[in-house]
Amino acid sequence: MQIHDEILGQVEELVKSLNPKTVYTKEKLTEVAIKYFGSTPKEKYGVWVYYKWSNKLVHILDEEEFVLVRTNRNQYKITPEEKQILSTKKIGVIGLSVGQSVALTIAMERICGELRIADFDILELSNLNRIRAGVQNLGIQKSIVVAREIAEIDPFCKVTCFHEGITEENVDDFICKNGKLDVLVDECDGLFIKILCRQKAKQYNIPVVMDTSDRGMIDIERFDLEPNRSILHGLIDHLDIDKVKEAKTNQEKLPYVSAIIGLDTISQRLKDSFAELGKSIVTWPQLASSVTLGGAVMCDVCRKILLKQSVVSGRFFVNVDEIIK
Repeated sequence: MQIHDEILGQVEELVKSLNPKTVYTKEKLTEVAIKYFGSTPKEKYGVWVYYKWSNKLVHILDEEEFVLVRTNRNQYKITPEEKQILSTKKIGVIGLSVGQSVALTIAMERICGELRIADFDILELSNLNRIRAGVQNLGIQKSIVVAREIAEIDPFCKVTCFHEGITEENVDDFICKNGKLDVLVDECDGLFIKILCRQKAKQYNIPVVMDTSDRGMIDIERFDLEPNRSILHGLIDHLDIDKVKEAKTNQEKLPYVSAIIGLDTISQRLKDSFAELGKSIVTWPQLASSVTLGGAVMCDVCRKILLKQSVVSGRFFVNVDEIIK
């Protein structure tokens, strides 16, 4: 077992956070931090967290002090009042390829009290062009990989895993069990689940957000404000969505995919890749830069929705090619 004990450094940070007007020398800060322990022996202060998968035992501050220090650099970008509001919210993320970047950014920023994640798939080598994970995680379920990484960032974050992914049988539990979601993030590949989760979100008046990882395309559907709004902006209203479950081949899926993403708005390179599906590539391409950008934008949009800031339904583009020329 590896034992990692940096509790003194954390208490030093805590002291600085609690006394922002005071400028400490290194020696004085250490002296004040040691006094802060009071009568509690240093090794018994805070909590010890055991990470079974890496066989590491880590000494950290207890929850209230840990969260105060870890989120200290959020201050006033996220106000104390907003922080309290966000701590009561629930976000669900379906699909953990692009969704991994979304879930980790949400956890790092700590903009919810519970994060529900769902994916049935395992991590494969070809996923590592866009999923932040080590080769030691190959063959492990993506939901476990993401939950472990969040636990290593913040073991006090509440993460609920749906290792079987989203199905017709568990979708209501994912959305409503132990409290209804406040925002649903859809990053799944399955067309049927993509439609089903929106139908349910609409039923329960939950906003849905989605990043497509191409030209920074973001979709926002405010079913909480517009309960009669057509799913996916009405882009598939002309198609028989009851037959989407039967679509198995790329050719059968293409009418739904092209309607959802919009062939007129996607990048030329993604458009060109469709002609290569089943020939030189097995699925459409995604880049780490686009996925990481999507994680950042999704987190920002979720936070604004949760804080009731002005976020409207629609399709938006954070297109780096247009912004930076």
